[in-house]
Amino acid sequence: MKDVFARLASDFLSAIVFLAVYLITDNVILATSVAIAGAIAQVIYARVKGQPLSYMTYASLALVVVLGAITLLTNDPRFMLAKPSIAHFAIGLIMLKRGWMLRYMPPIVTETVPEYVTAAGYVWAGLMFVIGAGMIVVASTGDLKLWAFYITVVAGGVKILAFAVQYVVLRLVVTSRRRAAARA
Repeated sequence: MKDVFARLASDFLSAIVFLAVYLITDNVILATSVAIAGAIAQVIYARVKGQPLSYMTYASLALVVVLGAITLLTNDPRFMLAKPSIAHFAIGLIMLKRGWMLRYMPPIVTETVPEYVTAAGYVWAGLMFVIGAGMIVVASTGDLKLWAFYITVVAGGVKILAFAVQYVVLRLVVTSRRRAAARA
């Protein structure tokens, strides 16, 4: 779980840096330039450390550079604000793979209720699409404070709530099935 959060933070680091610099300086050009430089430095650092770089890392770098360049050319921060939504769509597409979530579950869950885990994986994919669409809507307003609230409180809160609901549902179903099996 810790690894998942570290990867998400890494994927969204340029957006976080962009927002922080923009809120401090109110300068779109500076914030975008720092975000692009940070994304490039992040990849260089990983290469120097010998860390394997995934497709998502390169895709994230490409998004930052392309959307950052458009932001610099238009002086409009909405392009950088849209980057996390594209990442959510990409993650949602990956989550459409049947059974992707099974490897993250403890054996008791995968052995007892694999069909529920598969269904939960599809629900997570749908959630990523909804969050990404919401992010585009919020980014199109150009209101950075609203965007920051959405990406941290709304998107983060919905994911935490979904995780909690999934945990409770799977626990109840596994307990129920194990009790039924013990009685039989």
